[in-house]
Amino acid sequence: MPPRLPPWLRVKMSTASNIHHTRNRHYHKGLHTVCREAHCPNQAQCVKSGCATFLILGNVCTRNCAFCAVTHGIPREINYDEPFLVAAAAHYMKLKHAVLTSVTRDDLLDGGAAMYAATVEALRATAQDVTVELLIPDFHGDVAALERVLASRPDVLNHNLETAPRLYPLVRMGASYSRSLKLLREARLRNPLLPTKTGLMLGMGEKPEEIIQVFKDIVGVGCSALTLGQYLQPSTLHHQVQRFLSQAEFDELAEVARSIGIKYVQAGPLVRSSFRAGELAREILNTRSAQ
Repeated sequence: MPPRLPPWLRVKMSTASNIHHTRNRHYHKGLHTVCREAHCPNQAQCVKSGCATFLILGNVCTRNCAFCAVTHGIPREINYDEPFLVAAAAHYMKLKHAVLTSVTRDDLLDGGAAMYAATVEALRATAQDVTVELLIPDFHGDVAALERVLASRPDVLNHNLETAPRLYPLVRMGASYSRSLKLLREARLRNPLLPTKTGLMLGMGEKPEEIIQVFKDIVGVGCSALTLGQYLQPSTLHHQVQRFLSQAEFDELAEVARSIGIKYVQAGPLVRSSFRAGELAREILNTRSAQ
């Protein structure tokens, strides 16, 4: 039997759902949001901070990860107007920070890299003041696809490891821990000045020593930013939560991560990849400018 949802998560999730429709009214028609598709609990925070996370390349994923609420199946054809719709929405919403993520598109030769690049370019042309963060899939290890994305000059590049390697066969079918690490390493090697970021969900059955090893792996590939959040089971059909971590436990893990060498860490039950993403990006970029 799964553990009961702690009171702090019940209250926060309820608050987030109340502003769900208000948030979605700000998006132009034809766009998808990770807020809705992935059941994100932090929509209110993003509204206040001038940050939005756009889900490009449709809303149907070719993979079927056991932790993810995004629909799995055969994706529709690409909407080539999507970059311009995202740019128009960012301009209309007067965003300070835009996060671009996508479903995984293993059906495309480049995994969707060209659409990422086109969307960054459209944002640069239409909403020049917005910083751009990309939360990319693994492109099935295609270095050329990664280089296409890097050439679009995002301000932050994010790719989530999600969990410890032992759990990949259970919760990240079709993904590879070593492939994801390599992507982060290759991004850093090709553009040492580009901040790289990753994220983990905790409570899926990982062991403390496995988390520590992942921290070391993250440092080993030159990744400087990390988000740690609580895994929340989207439905009874998804991977079961093994335990809920307290804020004190997240704080302790954040200190461990920093002591190992990860400079920027955000950790807490409701932290997600896009949680206060704009604030973290500004901190990273301001630190880099001052050096």
